Amino acid sequence: MMISTKGRYALRVMIDLAQHQAEGYVPLKGIAERQEISEKYLENILAVLVKNNLLTGLRGKGGGYRLAKAPEQITAGSILRLTEGSLAPVACLESGSLPCPRMPRCRTISMWQGLDKVISEYLDGITLADLAYEDQTGNDYVI
Repeated sequence: MMISTKGRYALRVMIDLAQHQAEGYVPLKGIAERQEISEKYLENILAVLVKNNLLTGLRGKGGGYRLAKAPEQITAGSILRLTEGSLAPVACLESGSLPCPRMPRCRTISMWQGLDKVISEYLDGITLADLAYEDQTGNDYVI
């Protein structure tokens, strides 16, 4: 599994918004400048996050984006699933996929299921708060 640029940027944007949440709505331009992401590309990412209720947006003067939930309630896994579509290590474990006809005799399915579980539990165990507040001990994640 390889996380795309979209997924990595979504995490960076969400961390940025968590760090600036005291400012209220954060303008797109400020996020784009701090994260060195083009505004156009950022708009696409933010649209996905707004549509799925992780962010709220406000147009006009004083507008921008802010988190729709507390950083402690948003996981890295939830952000990545929205932007990546799936975190499954193999196609047969993706949600909505057709059952593999070889599954009853597949010698590797339990290994892939185990890896899928490890990935999900790990990413769902890391909150946006864990990533955003580096002054807390033990938070040395790098994206």
